[in-house]
Amino acid sequence: MTYQNGELVEICSKEEGFVGSYYIAEIILPVEKPRFLVEYKTLLTQDEKRLLREIVSADDIRPYPPTIQVSEFSLLDRVDANHNDGWWVGVITKIEKPMYQVYFERTGECISYLVSQLRIHQELENGIWVSSQ
Repeated sequence: MTYQNGELVEICSKEEGFVGSYYIAEIILPVEKPRFLVEYKTLLTQDEKRLLREIVSADDIRPYPPTIQVSEFSLLDRVDANHNDGWWVGVITKIEKPMYQVYFERTGECISYLVSQLRIHQELENGIWVSSQ
């Protein structure tokens, strides 16, 4: 897939403890095929003074998913939860408005979130975003 300088994307983490989570970043420039220099929008350098820049493989990059407006979710909806500066895939297991409890299969954790911290899970299939709903 081709990306343009300045394009907003998501980077899939392969780091232990963060596998499967996605982080918003901007393409700064192509480095050497198939790698890009990106600047994360939510991750900081170790000294916490500026946004983290990193060279990543094109295999770990996906376009930023389209926004789907929702005002509420239902039990067993597959969602992405904004947690630890990234998006993590989970399932709604309990609703006590305004909170939604999300179960994360990868970690076995259940954490409660406001609707504003959740989005409908989408997968990129053959270049097309497919919603979980």
